[in-house]
Amino acid sequence: MSETNRSFQRAVQLTGPDTLLLNENKSVPVPGPHQILARVEVTGLCFSDLKLLKQFDGHGRKSEVVTVLDKSTLEEIPSYVPGTKPAVPGHETVVRIMEVGESVRSVKPGDRCLVQTDYRWLKTADSNAAFGYNFEGALQEFVLMDERVITSPEGESMLIPASDELSASAVALVEPWACVEDSYVVSERQSQLSDGRSLTVDCSSFDISDLDDIPDESKDDIVFLGADADLLERVFPKLAKNGLINIVQRGGGFGRPVTTPVGRVHYGGVRITGTTGNDPDKGYAAIPPNGEIRAGDVINVVGAAGPMGTMHVIRNLCQGVPEITVYGGDMSDERLAQLSRLAQPLAAVNGVTYNSYNAGTEPREGPFNYTALMVPAPSLVAEAVDKSAPHAIINIFAGIPYHVTHPVDLDKYIELGAYFIGTSGSTIDDMRIVLRKVTEGHLDTNLSVAAVSGLDGAVEGIRAVENQAIPGKILVYPSCKGLELTRLSELALKYPEVAGHLNDGAWTREAEQALLAQFGGDV
Repeated sequence: MSETNRSFQRAVQLTGPDTLLLNENKSVPVPGPHQILARVEVTGLCFSDLKLLKQFDGHGRKSEVVTVLDKSTLEEIPSYVPGTKPAVPGHETVVRIMEVGESVRSVKPGDRCLVQTDYRWLKTADSNAAFGYNFEGALQEFVLMDERVITSPEGESMLIPASDELSASAVALVEPWACVEDSYVVSERQSQLSDGRSLTVDCSSFDISDLDDIPDESKDDIVFLGADADLLERVFPKLAKNGLINIVQRGGGFGRPVTTPVGRVHYGGVRITGTTGNDPDKGYAAIPPNGEIRAGDVINVVGAAGPMGTMHVIRNLCQGVPEITVYGGDMSDERLAQLSRLAQPLAAVNGVTYNSYNAGTEPREGPFNYTALMVPAPSLVAEAVDKSAPHAIINIFAGIPYHVTHPVDLDKYIELGAYFIGTSGSTIDDMRIVLRKVTEGHLDTNLSVAAVSGLDGAVEGIRAVENQAIPGKILVYPSCKGLELTRLSELALKYPEVAGHLNDGAWTREAEQALLAQFGGDV
């Protein structure tokens, strides 16, 4: 067992709502026949960790698994921690396989793997299982996984082979970058489902009392004929998850903002299209095939200087789409300056345009062809419509809570042919796309790194994410014992040997190796 021949390890545990601790003596499990023990190389801290932090056992992904695996199988897995059991957060990670059980076939000791953390086929009561939620995550030195959990019904492992030539940080950050990628490459449905549950509402003849007999979230497709705002607000709740509503205004107008389910665009996958005329096909024709930026787009990233906003800016500047202009808006001049140091050189290399602005003192009025929202404020959705150009895409990337609604000028939205998109999480295909970009040198995920830490500073790091105190990703290296939370800007003073390997202030593989050498860590 060599390195893993120990009984205890260090781990960050969430033991109740908003209750985090560093456990110095968490047991290291011995893998059973179907199980895999891996050493955690590095873990990125994520805003999604805060949702688990606040909700704990109330989070949909912290509850018990109710499909595919039976209770007796789940009870065999020490890292299965549903309900009130202490959780180990952390889902942006790369691991090294240390030991495997006799029945494991997908990996072997020595393999280096990027972890896809979303087990969408293992349903809970309100969501699905996930690594770092109801299965222990990576804010610990070693993590146990079960091959029966991490293998999809199609036989695909959620452990993706990763090159030893890449820094651990570059690989681990594929996960959040894949969430960004998913919001652009997502395929959009441009017609009714052939076998879906549909509803047609004609404002001229529909009896509103009939809605009482229709369960909420029960219709995959709704065609709404007319422009009765009161009726539409009653109809919206009938739209199912991933449902599509086509508003055919027949030359009329709502005449006022319509309360719209903006939260369900991101978390529920609902979509809204429409036409000012009489032909429903015109509404479907207004739907873009995906969420990708287009040649010549003027793009507005709202909340651009935060960790995820930085990724959106860098991704679009490096996408190879010609003649785009990217505006990055934020409320902090300091954060904007840090973002510009990364973005301006990338824009110059790629022959596109980047401009930053302080949204509080010098807001941009548009019009914008593409708006990406990093701030979970429903009022910004309505504002994005007001600032949209024809055929604009509005990417509601920030997780506005599921049941939140907000008044939106749907008359303008439909007249422009604008379109809301929103995605939550990523797929294994998204992760492979981003990993390929990183491996081939087309994308440097390390550009989003702002601070590093060992487990000693991980709790402080989570609080920094909560308070938006650090404008970028925080990386936790579990093997670096004694490393407190340290901004990259502080490295020159605290750890000059590490700082000497930064590339114009940006994190690198060489800086990572120097850090590990200084703290006796290992990757």
